[in-house]
Amino acid sequence: MPSQESRPTIHIAGTTSHIIAPRAGHSREGTLRYLKAGSGAPLVLLHTVRTQAEHFRLLLPLIADQYTVYALDLPGMGYSEIVPGASYDEPAMRTGVERLLTELDLHDVTLVGESMGAVLALTTAADLPERVRRVVAVNTYDFRGGIARSSFLARVVISGVLAPGVGPVIAGVEPKSALSKILQGGLGDKSALREDYVDELLQVGGRPGYPTVARGVYQALPSLIAARSRYPEVKAPVHLVYGEKDWSRSSDREANKQLLPAAGFTQVPKAGHFIALERPDVVADLLNAVA
Repeated sequence: MPSQESRPTIHIAGTTSHIIAPRAGHSREGTLRYLKAGSGAPLVLLHTVRTQAEHFRLLLPLIADQYTVYALDLPGMGYSEIVPGASYDEPAMRTGVERLLTELDLHDVTLVGESMGAVLALTTAADLPERVRRVVAVNTYDFRGGIARSSFLARVVISGVLAPGVGPVIAGVEPKSALSKILQGGLGDKSALREDYVDELLQVGGRPGYPTVARGVYQALPSLIAARSRYPEVKAPVHLVYGEKDWSRSSDREANKQLLPAAGFTQVPKAGHFIALERPDVVADLLNAVA
């Protein structure tokens, strides 16, 4: 469980919080925190860049009657342990997801990821075909530009975070107004960003060492693009979901449809990048229809 000093400010009814210990002999691994709820076949939720398990606060109750849901805090994010010197590239993040599946010995798993989490759902399915039943990939974050396509403010902030010298300082300065504006750039319906959720993200952003994590994640974004080469290896059924106003372009979406020609495809009208915040019902309907 998170310590009293770093306890989440948001509680999702029906969920419990759990920890996976690092494996012996893996010095760059930390504890992983996840939320668990519901009953039924296992379903794993993988969040976006700069968020955490609570990103799925609205989706989780809609699917917990059909699934046992595990919402993971990716390594270093949310309330998972921050380990000095750890990598935040795609293979390292994927290892965290695979630890959840193997340490809990999950089989017949549905992987649901949004943004960065969508890429990790697909690459984990490629690595562990014997454990993964299907994948729902929402707004895969595997194209150049990414969040910088959101707004001028996002471009300035991300460029500053990545800059040599001053980057670590900028990564540690995160005004609430700026974070809210950047996140709203990923929403068709700006009102879907709740103030208490922003407050929770800011609390996590204040954890010692978190600016290094944030900078490391942004520096590793090219590894998400490179991970597209793994998509044709996925054997499980895949459903791609995109918001009409997602940061990806039509060419980005078509490129993934070509890599995954058997995948289902849904485009959500008027929705942006954070579908779990503004249209969780769409994803829930897809999942519950085949539970």
